[in-house]
Amino acid sequence: MKRLFLAFALAGAAWGASATPAAAQLGIGAEQTAVKEGFALPSTGPLKIVVFRPDIHVGAQSTAGLDEPNAEWTRAARDLIASELARQLGAKSTDMAMMPDYEGADAQLVADYRAMFRTVAGAVVEHKLYPGNRLPTKRDRFDWTLGPGIAEIAALTGGDYGLFVFTHDSYGSDGRKALQIIGLLLGAGLPSSGVHIGYAGLVDLRTGDLVWINADLQMGGDVRKPDGAAKRVAQLLEEFPERAAVAPATVGTDMPVESEQ
Repeated sequence: MKRLFLAFALAGAAWGASATPAAAQLGIGAEQTAVKEGFALPSTGPLKIVVFRPDIHVGAQSTAGLDEPNAEWTRAARDLIASELARQLGAKSTDMAMMPDYEGADAQLVADYRAMFRTVAGAVVEHKLYPGNRLPTKRDRFDWTLGPGIAEIAALTGGDYGLFVFTHDSYGSDGRKALQIIGLLLGAGLPSSGVHIGYAGLVDLRTGDLVWINADLQMGGDVRKPDGAAKRVAQLLEEFPERAAVAPATVGTDMPVESEQ
């Protein structure tokens, strides 16, 4: 049953990859964040969050509006964002670990769940966070999952939660920008050039539940450059769940306090 669920979800991965840029047309607005009802990171005790390798796509938007992948831009953005994730997450008190590179069946397992997250997160963006085909059953609650089979990832990594990151950038070509200007001069409407979508999600590796997601359909920062990648990661991690602060112990008024000598 677990494998059947995984296979079913992966069947939609191709739809998720192709539909994600189109999701930018669902609603242009501010960044959206959602948290599963009742979720909070434990304030004490061991806690390990495993960071999956970022799922990055960078390309150019042709004059006709088609996305043309650029391998060089994608490699540069992937390296920069991974580095920024390690740096910015390292400043947090929670134990973070970047997902190592696995081989064989383990590598396939990790790849499968990265693809599944992309599909599920795309559905959350379309049916929950932004105007569009919102599902009546999801309108008043945040209830999405990757399935309990992800416990295999917990066993593989020793993690309690998994952090997934996805960005899709398509920079308008000179031809696309020129066409947009001509359209404005002629009074013809033409969608803005470029697509800049990003979302990050935290998944409970014991249950598969998506417990937090942050999405933005108009992200900033040129991910091909160091400062742009830093800005993008900061946006992706806005309102990231953190452990509740533990109140420091206080000294009772009826107890003497020794002064320093």
